[in-house]
Amino acid sequence: MGEKRFILKYGKGEVSFSIPETHLLYELAGRNRRPPSDLASAYRHALDHPIDSPPLRELLKPGETVAITVSDITRGWQRNADTLPLLLEYLNAAGISDDDVTVIIAVGAHRQNTEAEFVELCGERICHRVRVVNHNAFDTENMVYLGRTSRGTEVLVNRLVAEVDRVILTGGVIYHYMVGYGGGRKSIMPGVSSLRTIQQSHMWAMQREIGAGTNPLAANKMTKGNPAHEDMMEAAAFVKPDFIVNIVPNLDGDIAGIFAGNWISAWLEATRMVDDIFGVEIREQADIVIATAGGYPKDINLYQTQKTIDNAFYAMKPGGTAVILAECLDITEPAEFFDWLNYPTFLEMEKAVRANFLLSGWVAVRQLEYCRKGTMILVTRQENLDLAGRAGVVPVSSMEDALRLAYEMSRTDQPKITIMPQGANTFPILVGKGQDFSRESLIEA
Repeated sequence: MGEKRFILKYGKGEVSFSIPETHLLYELAGRNRRPPSDLASAYRHALDHPIDSPPLRELLKPGETVAITVSDITRGWQRNADTLPLLLEYLNAAGISDDDVTVIIAVGAHRQNTEAEFVELCGERICHRVRVVNHNAFDTENMVYLGRTSRGTEVLVNRLVAEVDRVILTGGVIYHYMVGYGGGRKSIMPGVSSLRTIQQSHMWAMQREIGAGTNPLAANKMTKGNPAHEDMMEAAAFVKPDFIVNIVPNLDGDIAGIFAGNWISAWLEATRMVDDIFGVEIREQADIVIATAGGYPKDINLYQTQKTIDNAFYAMKPGGTAVILAECLDITEPAEFFDWLNYPTFLEMEKAVRANFLLSGWVAVRQLEYCRKGTMILVTRQENLDLAGRAGVVPVSSMEDALRLAYEMSRTDQPKITIMPQGANTFPILVGKGQDFSRESLIEA
């Protein structure tokens, strides 16, 4: 029997292993797109030929102040260090001086990024030319109240964003396991919103009934009818962003598409490319799914790795096994994630999350929901094993141990195995056979 060898990304390195060829069900990677042959030219063209908007230069007046939102270190894959210099040059040519530009790291309620991470995200030249600052969701003195959404969310945003002349959103679009897709409105909510706003808006990702857990409508690819997404859209609309530049990566992590213009229309076009690249149809779920987040920074901690876990569970049979490769270099972040897991019962934890909602609490609830539906083996650093075990996973430090356990737990001597080399991005879509593959079927008690 022949063996097929795989090399998957893990942190800033790789992990290799082999499985019998006859056991391989799918290798899910999506449909690749070539990057532009000249990124700079493609980027400038997007600014001058935007979607549902005048060219960016026609929106600007010399002397105006500009805030540019940039995603935090967990989204370093967005390649802002390559594109921000192009954007700044364009602003300069339109009469905007460096002194009038502020780059604000849209951390939401994540931890503050370090000066070194500013350089990693934006590039050294940008950090020397313009002011780069963290958003701080806890700094109530520097929030401006803009109104309420139709669902009652109080919209308070960073004063820097509320008071500048022009707001330009940057970011990247991939699938998002709560609000359908990343990018777009996320640069405002949660990106530069107050903690109160974030808590109120994200609460829509929970079901109304206590004990019912997370909302099945808050899921990958879902926007219409997703109350968490819809509330975010309303919140972002209060800011009235002037322009957006969102990128979509390809399977190799290169920029495949640049979508500039109206903050809604351009983002929607980007989501269509995400579907084309990363939405992959399957006709059968596997006994064992082996998935990697795609390396650093997507596997920087368990919290971020849950996007990979979510996708893997779509590809796995109920009661199956998922092997997740995640180095989790920064596993203790966010610190409160593991605090939620200290509650003695699922119900007590859920009640606490509802009483003081943080996204880390929602992620903790989801983490235990996954563990009800199958076995999760986490391949991570040796020093992470004890802490990771608190999250309901079976932690191991080698791929050999993970494969041995996965085969032992399989209900068959000939398990069907699906490999996901881009687990954080690839979304398996079950078709045919009349099977129920909704989020609701994955999380029912």
